[in-house]
Amino acid sequence: MEGRSHRPVLLHETLVALRCRPGGLWVDGTVGAGGHAEAILRASAPDGRLLGCDRDLEALEAARRRLAPFGERAILRHADYRRLPRLLDELGHGRVSGILLDLGISSLQIDDPERGFSFREDGPLDMRMDRSQAVTAADLVNSLPADRLASIFRRFGEEPAARRIAGAIARARTRAPIRTTLALAGIVSGAVPERGGGRIHPATRVFQALRIEVNAELEGLDRLLEEAARRLLPGGRIAVIAFHSLEDRIVKSTLRALTRRCVCPRGLPVCACGRPGLLRPATRKPVRPSAAEIDGNPRSRSARLRAAERLERAA
Repeated sequence: MEGRSHRPVLLHETLVALRCRPGGLWVDGTVGAGGHAEAILRASAPDGRLLGCDRDLEALEAARRRLAPFGERAILRHADYRRLPRLLDELGHGRVSGILLDLGISSLQIDDPERGFSFREDGPLDMRMDRSQAVTAADLVNSLPADRLASIFRRFGEEPAARRIAGAIARARTRAPIRTTLALAGIVSGAVPERGGGRIHPATRVFQALRIEVNAELEGLDRLLEEAARRLLPGGRIAVIAFHSLEDRIVKSTLRALTRRCVCPRGLPVCACGRPGLLRPATRKPVRPSAAEIDGNPRSRSARLRAAERLERAA
């Protein structure tokens, strides 16, 4: 995720976690505006290359402009990061030096009212990262049964008032379709008063949940992490930046599972599987932004960076 001036979050910490160095092929699976990618290309000069992909064509074009000075060292593709293994196969690359996944949405998306990600300004209730896909947030809000909406708000937004909000939406849409961000935010605010001294807007969790559902953000993340880890060269690293507890929980549990060695049933007195782990942790605990970074870019405050390194011998 990048701030209002498109500053990449945890930039120095990411380069350290990836242990960037000259040469090799590096992957930025969520290239966004290209901030992290630019730094990786500089750190891997003179001959390191980078494969960057994004499902947002507008973000990809911004990255293309930013990375143009690197010429053929920057390889950009319009694709969901879950297609990374296939992309590497198409490029004829089996193993890579390092992989970055920045799971946050970029400021290019947040700051454009026409994208519909933010309740701060009015715009169409869209929320699609890839605008070539058919279903928008408005489609979900106006068509799904109230109990299904409540389930989405509870599961992906961890919203305690999910049922009440879903009921308010269901009543409101009988009068007129809900088409804009401010219309939805107003309905949510009317159903749930501000809490916690106004620390977060009442619609925050609802908008997060809808965005995750529209873009299927958590679907297949665990499988992709495992496939990506298997594409690393020995000593290569994967670094993942998460911005909310749901995706961070998946990252944490998947990386932890890939570092486990023995998978025998607990009742066995000695290990019978002889299974080596695939990874070893490269960060003991999630790396958080410094106070200075948060002060300069408040959107970075929820970022958590986790990294792991491919072992020399692995299953």
